[in-house]
Amino acid sequence: MTSQTDNHFSTRFWLVVTALIILVQVLSQYLMGRIWICECGYVKLFEAGVNTPGNSQHLFDWYTPSHIIHGFLFYGLGWLILRRKPVAARLALSALIEAGWEILENSPIVIDRYRTATMAIGYTGDSILNSGIDMVSMIAGFFFAARAPVWLTIAIAIGFEILTALVIRDNLTLNVLMLVWPIEAVKVWQGGV
Repeated sequence: MTSQTDNHFSTRFWLVVTALIILVQVLSQYLMGRIWICECGYVKLFEAGVNTPGNSQHLFDWYTPSHIIHGFLFYGLGWLILRRKPVAARLALSALIEAGWEILENSPIVIDRYRTATMAIGYTGDSILNSGIDMVSMIAGFFFAARAPVWLTIAIAIGFEILTALVIRDNLTLNVLMLVWPIEAVKVWQGGV
C-alpha cells in the first residue's frame, strides 16, 4: 500500500512541476513583451501561411508537427536517462526542455538569427498562445511515444518531416540545420528560387 501511495504522490508532484514549468514559460514570454494573440486581433485554428504575419501567431501552423516530434524525442531522452522514474518525471523533463526552447526561440537573438540565416525573413516570434499550443503539441507527442510502438513513432516522425518539407520546404531537421549551420543552397531552395 505504501508503494502505491508513494507512486501516486510522486506522479502528482511531477505533474505539479510540469504545470509550474508551463506557467513560467507563459510568464517569461509575457515579461519579454510577447503578445498574447495575433496582432490581427483574432485567433485562427490553423495558419497555413509560412512567411506571413500570421505564422506562429495562431493555434496551429505548419511547425506544429515539429513540436510533436519534440515530444517523441524528449520521451526517448527521458526513457534513457530517467528510466526508473515515473512517466510524469519524464514529462516534467520534457516540459522543461520545451519551455526552455520556447523562451529562447522568442528571444531577440534567436529571432534575429532566424531572420538572417533561414527563410523566415519576416519572423517576429510566437504569440504566447501559439507558444502554449507548441507545448501542448509536444506533450501530445510525448504521450503518443509513451504508448505507441517505437517503429510507429519513428514512421510518423519521418512522415511529418517529409510532408512539411514537401509543403513548406521546411521541417524540424532543416530548421535546426539552418539555425546552427546555414547552407546557402538550402536557403535558396526554401525560398522557392
